[in-house]
Amino acid sequence: MKIYKIAAVALLITFASITWSFKEDLFQVSKNLDIFASLYKEININYVEETNPSSLMRSSIDAMLENLDPYTEYVPESEVEDYKLKYVSTQYGGIGASTIFIEGKLFVNEVNEGYPADKQGVKPGDQLVKINGNEVKGKDRAQVSQLLRGPKGSVVELLIIREGTLITKNLTRDEIKQPNVAYSGMTADNIAYIRLDKFLENSAQEVKDAAVTLGRQQPKGMILDLRYNGGGILQEAVKIVNIFVDKDILIVTQKGRNPQKTITYKTINQPLFPNVPLVVLISGSSASASEIVAGALQDLDRAIIVGQRSYGKGLVQQTFNLPYNSLVKVTVAKYFTPSGRCIQALDYAHKDANGKTLKFADSLMSKFSTKTGRNVYDGNGIYPDVLVNSPKLSPVTISLLNKNLFFDYANNYKKNNKEIAPAASFQLTENDYAAFVNTMAGRDYSYTSRTERLLSDLRTEAEKENKLTLVKADLEDLKEKMLGARKTDLTTYKAEIKRVLETQIVSRYYYEKGKVIQAFQYDKELNAAKSLLNNNNKMLAILKGEGEYKTIGSPIKTIAAASDNN
Repeated sequence: MKIYKIAAVALLITFASITWSFKEDLFQVSKNLDIFASLYKEININYVEETNPSSLMRSSIDAMLENLDPYTEYVPESEVEDYKLKYVSTQYGGIGASTIFIEGKLFVNEVNEGYPADKQGVKPGDQLVKINGNEVKGKDRAQVSQLLRGPKGSVVELLIIREGTLITKNLTRDEIKQPNVAYSGMTADNIAYIRLDKFLENSAQEVKDAAVTLGRQQPKGMILDLRYNGGGILQEAVKIVNIFVDKDILIVTQKGRNPQKTITYKTINQPLFPNVPLVVLISGSSASASEIVAGALQDLDRAIIVGQRSYGKGLVQQTFNLPYNSLVKVTVAKYFTPSGRCIQALDYAHKDANGKTLKFADSLMSKFSTKTGRNVYDGNGIYPDVLVNSPKLSPVTISLLNKNLFFDYANNYKKNNKEIAPAASFQLTENDYAAFVNTMAGRDYSYTSRTERLLSDLRTEAEKENKLTLVKADLEDLKEKMLGARKTDLTTYKAEIKRVLETQIVSRYYYEKGKVIQAFQYDKELNAAKSLLNNNNKMLAILKGEGEYKTIGSPIKTIAAASDNN
C-alpha cells in the first residue's frame, strides 16, 4: 500500500509540474502578444512614412517562422487553394496542361491525356498570349494558374500562337485528377511494379487498387517505387504498410512537446499481401511519409530497401485554422519508426555562426534493431539494404535543362515524326542526336564547372598572397584547357543528354505514363530490385541479416565509403 501512495504522490507532483509549466507558457504567450499588438499599433499610427499594415504583419510572421524549421509556414487566404492542392487534395478544376516560362513567354509544356487541353488539340510548344482576354505578359505563375483554373463546366478562352499563327481555343474545364500512383504494371519477368509519387488523399486506396489488380496475375514479387516522393499524409503511409503487414502492428510513433501530439499508429486491417516478396525503391529525395513506409518495412524485415539514402525528414506537421480563412502549418512532433529510431537529418534547433542548419553528427547516431536483429541507425534518413549509386547529372545537362534547350527540339521532333516506337523501346538514333547537336550551334548553354570555380578561388587566393605572377600562366593554361573540354561536352555526356532528351520526346506521344515506361531501359535501381526478386536466397539472406547484411548504414562504414569515393 505504501508503494502505491508513493507512486500516487509522484504522479501528482509530475502533474502539478506540467500544469505549472503550461500556465507559465500561457502567461508568456499572453504577455508577448500584448507587447506585439501595442508595438504593431504604434508603428502603424505614428511611423513617419506611410505603412502597409498587411505587408508589415506578413513580414513579422515570416521573420518569426524563419527561426523555426522550413515546414512551419503561414498560409494566407489567397494561397489556401494552392496549399490544399500541394498537401491535401489531388483534384482541381482546370484544363489539364502544365506551362513553362521561357524568356518571359508562357508556353504549354505538357498536356494530360484525356483532359480538355488534350481533347481540344492544345499542344506542347503552343505559346499562351491571352487567357479569357487577359494578357499573360507580366503575370507570374500563380496568376496564370488562377486564370486557367475554375469550376468544372466553365469555359476558358485561350489565345495561342502556333508556328507564327494566332489561334483561339475554347476549352470547357473539367475536374483534373492528379493520381498519387503515377503508373502501375507488370514487368516482362512477371514482377508487379507500382510507382507512388505522393501521399495525398486516397493514396493508400490507389496503391491497394493497383496491388489487387496486379496480384491477380500471380506476380513473383512486387516493387513499390517511392523515389522522388516527398511525402504527404502520415495516415496514408500507415495504411500502405498495412497492405503488406499483419493487423495490430506498430508502424510509427509521433512524439511532441505537447502530450496530446504523442500518438502511436498501428495497422488496423488484415493485410492483402502478407507474404509476397517486396522491394521498396528510395532516393535522396524520398522524404517524410516515404521514409515512414520504407523505415517501417525495413524495421519489420518485411521488405528490402533499394536505392540511395533517403532525405531524412522525421518531422510531423499539423494544420490549424486561423482567423479570416488563413492557416498555419506547424511542426508538432517527431516520428519514430517501429525500432524506435528518428531519421531526422537536420537539427533545426541549432545553427552555426552563419545561421546554417547543422546535420546531426555521426558520432551522435544511435543503433537500433530490426525485428530479426539487424542493426539500423537513426539521425540521417533511411539507409537502403542494397545501395545503388545514382550518378549526378553533369553540369552541361543541368544547363540544357535549366535553359529549356530540349524543349524546342522535342516539339519539332513531334511535328516531323507522326509516330515513334513504343515507349518501352524508344531510343534516339545517332542521326537524331546529331540533329539535336546541330540545333545547339549558337545557343547559350554555358555553365561554370566545379573545376572552374576552384580555379577562380585559387586565383583569388594567389592575389591575396601576392603570388599571382608566379602561377598566372599556369592558371590561364588550365582555363584554356577547360574551355576546350567544354566544346566537346555534347559528345562526352552524350548518353546522359540523350536519355533526358528521349524523356522529353516520349511525353509528346505517350504522356506521363510513357515517360515512366521509357525510363525503365536505363533504370539501375529497378534492375537491382528485379534481380533480387529473382533470387530468393539472397532476399532471405538480407532479411535475416546474414554476413554483410547484419548492419545497415553504419556511420563508420558510410564515412569510410565516402572517404574512399573521394
